[in-house]
Amino acid sequence: MKIRPLNDRLLVKRLKEEEKTAGGIIIPDSAKEKPAEGEVVAVGPGKLSDKGERVALQVAAGDKVLFSKYGGTDVKLDGEDYLIMREDDILGIIEK
Repeated sequence: MKIRPLNDRLLVKRLKEEEKTAGGIIIPDSAKEKPAEGEVVAVGPGKLSDKGERVALQVAAGDKVLFSKYGGTDVKLDGEDYLIMREDDILGIIEK
């Protein structure tokens, strides 16, 4: 299935959460927090300005990003979990 986000929206896949703590303790599923990091899978064309011109997004497909904890909408595509969110929900791009 292909999906193309609209306007300033992004399709983000969450990164896997940690199974163990730094000390080696295994974290049960009920105690895990959803990670606030993900990889951008697809981006929309950008937001329209007041003058009717497209303003390009600052993030691109393939970027690793940090996003707000409760940002975005959970969706399931082809059995995979994704988030659709606005560019405003992105807190920063993680650089290597």
